[in-house]
Amino acid sequence: MIGETGLRVVPHYRAESTVATLTGDLTLANYPELRDGVLKVATDAPESVIADISGLEIDDDSLVSVFTVIAMRIGDWPGLPFAVVTDRADHVARLATRAMGQAVPVHADVATAERARVRPRRRRAVQLLASSPEASAAARAFVGRTCVLWNVRQHVEDALLVATELVENAIRHTTSHPRLRLELRPGAFTVSVADDDSRQAVLLDRPEAHGLGLRLVTQTAHVWGCSRSWAGGKVVWAVLGSGRPQQRDVAV
Repeated sequence: MIGETGLRVVPHYRAESTVATLTGDLTLANYPELRDGVLKVATDAPESVIADISGLEIDDDSLVSVFTVIAMRIGDWPGLPFAVVTDRADHVARLATRAMGQAVPVHADVATAERARVRPRRRRAVQLLASSPEASAAARAFVGRTCVLWNVRQHVEDALLVATELVENAIRHTTSHPRLRLELRPGAFTVSVADDDSRQAVLLDRPEAHGLGLRLVTQTAHVWGCSRSWAGGKVVWAVLGSGRPQQRDVAV
């Protein structure tokens, strides 16, 4: 991806990680472009996300806070390890002084970052669904089987509700075949539905009878959001766990 300002975000897919190579000039104007580009790459990353900034010029020290923001958002979903790679002393110094209370791991090269990452235990299951009225029933069956297999019966009821609503929204508002993904990691069970339509999922202030789905999701999930994917389309996701439901500003 090459932005209008010349900023480049190029993903590289490795066995141990997905690397977003960032080059060009990071400015206040393209700060959101860099943030959103890396978050798009993260939607399809299987193991971890690494931002290689060796070729990135940074106009202002405060702009490196973008990497802390990215780490926080990836921490919610997809819940993957995130690190920055650079062999430049100026980058390392800036990252150390602008960590915003949450240090982002910084390494000299990708191989070192892969070796140093903490590998959280996680399980993942994916189901491609038909674009039909039967999709929600198939989604519920898949969720039920997976929860039994993973022995997480405490999440069954909420996961069934969230999966049903997200799949039905995808069927109602897009022409895509919904892709349902379930993930289990320590302290969190995640339900996400991807489609090929880039229009963002919107929480209506005054939903009509057929517009209650996303509101039910927000009332059930600990945190939820909508992220654009690198390949196009979007992913609507919800993390089930303890705590007060909230929405992250992650529509990118």
